[in-house]
Formats: sequence, C-alpha cells, structure tokens
Amino acid sequence: MKRNNIRIAVQKEGRLKIPSLEYLESLGLQFSKENGRILIVSCKNADAEILYVRHRDIPQYIQSGAADFAVVGGDILYENNFKIRKVKKLNFGECGLVIAIPVVSPIKKIEELNGERIATSYPNSLRKFLKKQKINAVIIEIRGSVEVAPALGLADAICDLTQTGNSLQENALKPIATVFNSTAVFIESPFERGQKSEFANKFLTATL
Repeated sequence: MKRNNIRIAVQKEGRLKIPSLEYLESLGLQFSKENGRILIVSCKNADAEILYVRHRDIPQYIQSGAADFAVVGGDILYENNFKIRKVKKLNFGECGLVIAIPVVSPIKKIEELNGERIATSYPNSLRKFLKKQKINAVIIEIRGSVEVAPALGLADAICDLTQTGNSLQENALKPIATVFNSTAVFIESPFERGQKSEFANKFLTATL
C-alpha cells in the first residue's frame, strides 16, 4: 500500500530504545514516548511515524521499504551480513562481541578453543572470526541466557555482547578475545521516495 509519510523503525524493547528516541528528538521530531502496546506512533510536527519492532527484524523492514529510516545496532547488520546504507554512526549503543571463558577454565588463549564448544546468539559473526583465526570449534546456537551455558555444562566458552562486562563477572566469566566492537547506526531503505528527500532536508541535513 502506497504511503505518503515517513516511517522510522526503532527497537520496541531493549537497551537501544530510549537512546534511539532521544536521538530522534534531537533531530527535532516530536512524538509520544509512551507507546505501550501501540506499535506505530505519529509524530506531532512532521508527516512521519515511529514504528516499534523487534531489534533483529529492523533490517528486513528497511530492505523491504516497509520503513524508510531506522536506528539499529551495528552488530545486527554484521551478524546477518546486511548491505544497508548507513546514514550516520551514532554515539550510543557501544558494545563488543567477545569470546569469554569461565575464570576457572584451563583455557588461556583463543588458540586453545580448537575442538571446544562455544555457545552464542551470533553464530555467523563467530564463525567468520574463528575461520579467520583458523580455529575449529563447535558452535552451539542458543537464544538468551548465553552466559549460563558453561555453568550448565552446555559449552566450554561463550560468544556474546557486552557493554560493561558486569554480566560476565556475575557469571564468573572472563573475555579472551573481541570479535568486533559495535555502536548504533542510523540507516535508510534503498527505495527512493520524494518524501524521504523532503524529510532529510528538514530534519537530517544538520546532523550528518
């Protein structure tokens, strides 16, 4: 269905939601932050709307043109190898994808992960890293609670995102390698629309 407005996708729940909305406000957009169960919120001073979706789904909305712009973590783009235009790298959402082992583990360096089991929610990123390092490890893909995998005997190490490192410490884990560092990015769909140019000229030009 043809749209005459601009749609901006942001994380519905999670660490990027609030800073994403604050960033959009800094552009001059005005809207209600209290979305509750409402997934689409109209802007008060622009022909635009905020779309709240799952973080991992944001790139699909952008690639299909269902959303024109979005704020997403760079880790999501890297993990799924999305080729999407990045309008601007943002100064929030900093984190790192690290490989960590139990503090009591006899493993001391990544070369010793050969033949070991690594639990992760980022199998593609981990696979690329291990291939580059010429390490042959078993990748165990799980969703959520990755940090408890070693304690439960499911894995010998984990590969997960960390911001402060507190979660690793709380689960008696220590990092031994960084796969990549990530930050939030502002992206746009590949579809050209007149409304996009008008929106960019009014709200984005000064911030790029």
